[in-house]
Amino acid sequence: MKTSLYTNLQRKIITITLLVSFAPLFILGATMYYQFSVLSKDKTEEQIKYRARAQAQAIDLFLKERTAILSAMADTHSFNDMIDEKNLSYIFEVMNLRAGAFVDLGVIDNAGQHLSYVGPYNLRGLNYYQEGWFGEVMSKGVYISDVYKGFRQLPHFIIAVRRWEGQRSWILRATIDPDIFGSIVLSAQIGKTGDAYLINKAGVYQTHPRFGAQILSEFNLNTKLFGGGTTVVEEKDIHGKKLLYAGSWLNNNKWLLVISQEPAEQMRRLFALRNMEIAIIILGIFAIILTTVFTTRLTVSHLRDSDAKMNELNAQLIQSDKLAALGKMAAGVAHEINNPLNIIIQKTGWMEDLLADEEFQNSENIEEYKKSLEKIDYHVERARKVVHNMLGFARKMEPHLEDVDINGTLNRTIDMLENYARTNNIDIQTDLDKDIPIIASDEAQLQQVFMNLISNSIDAIGKDGLIKVESRRIDENINIAIKDDGPGIPHDQLKKVFDPFFTTKHTGKGTGLGLWICYSIIEKLGGNISLDSKVGKGTGFTISIPIVIPEKK
Repeated sequence: MKTSLYTNLQRKIITITLLVSFAPLFILGATMYYQFSVLSKDKTEEQIKYRARAQAQAIDLFLKERTAILSAMADTHSFNDMIDEKNLSYIFEVMNLRAGAFVDLGVIDNAGQHLSYVGPYNLRGLNYYQEGWFGEVMSKGVYISDVYKGFRQLPHFIIAVRRWEGQRSWILRATIDPDIFGSIVLSAQIGKTGDAYLINKAGVYQTHPRFGAQILSEFNLNTKLFGGGTTVVEEKDIHGKKLLYAGSWLNNNKWLLVISQEPAEQMRRLFALRNMEIAIIILGIFAIILTTVFTTRLTVSHLRDSDAKMNELNAQLIQSDKLAALGKMAAGVAHEINNPLNIIIQKTGWMEDLLADEEFQNSENIEEYKKSLEKIDYHVERARKVVHNMLGFARKMEPHLEDVDINGTLNRTIDMLENYARTNNIDIQTDLDKDIPIIASDEAQLQQVFMNLISNSIDAIGKDGLIKVESRRIDENINIAIKDDGPGIPHDQLKKVFDPFFTTKHTGKGTGLGLWICYSIIEKLGGNISLDSKVGKGTGFTISIPIVIPEKK
């Protein structure tokens, strides 16, 4: 019941302490985590949005510069100059020298006929009247096409300008290097998972993306998700991964620059900070748990020990009260019992004398009379021993201090019991410490204790056994151990062995006062006696006596 009480108390203390400790910690952690998540998301979106806007402006500027150079060449040269391929080649070199990224240059008349060409492809003489870009440039004057394959069957896009010369119009057309243009777009990507590419309004890739898709394949998101200006959306790709997409329109809202990025990578440093916060909180939780459990267990353990010592002290006080009360009672009871016992002994002797007369010798029941008188003598003698022990205790057995050799007292006690033990085939072995000093104590009372304990061991063994008697000096005490290999004492009886009139011997074999007197003697000598017994393995008594150096005589 006590164990259950302490366990419940420990559980309640730990639970309440942890709740009080964790509540503010969890609230703080949850608040910080929420604020961190909002801040991280806002910062990531702001970064990718800024990059998309800045890169879109850079690409727009690139296209405007090339368009301006192409327009300047068309405005500063006549049709006749342009169809001369030597002049056209020179103009092409100047354009690449000033701006670069041009693949070829050609002159086309208003009927769509390619009259002059400088570049790596065989395009001279082809007619573009049916091509979509031709009608656009003729109607608008300046046109930047979407990416298409055309006659060369390779993805590319062109910048074309129309010029009027008198009543005649003609077109100066240039192809932009897709590798240079694509590298400008891809420079907007970030990290290992980032990507950057252009798509048109129909959702067709205009540049080669970093992962997966090809030029002129279809974009997996609806371009309507990206409004005017720069827009950031979070969507899943075809593999189910969450990606942030930042889109910014350019080229007069004809193309959309898309920068994609995994949020986790973009927020890696912020995640590291978050993980550090979580790790600190977890370490704090573990530290609180360990500290709480340790201190609570330590406190409850001290409380349990204090309670156990208090219970032990109470038990000793109760035992002392019992012994004191019994001692007072014993004095009166012993004197009251002694008188009738003496009368019984006298009458028994008189009856024995009567049986010796010739008159009773011829009686048929003479033997029964004698047996009855023997039994009366036996039981009266037992009663006299009980009364004697009670009187001895009633007189308080105050110790008479004298010089005592513990080893010598043990040897003399064993000598007196040697014959008794030998007749029962019981071996008494000794292991006595030679360094034990002479102490001031009561040899007669100590010998009584040793006599009682050794004779009890002999009685417990019965036949064929071993008794070990040891003495040791331990710090400021002398320990005497008396152990036997007898049947042992049941666990439920161990707490009663020092109680008066309690005995484990058969009825009529013991008074139950021997161990009680031993306990009282050792206690009065300032020592203590303890018991260790296991059923089937034997019993051991350990006596601890303080070393009191005799006064010089």
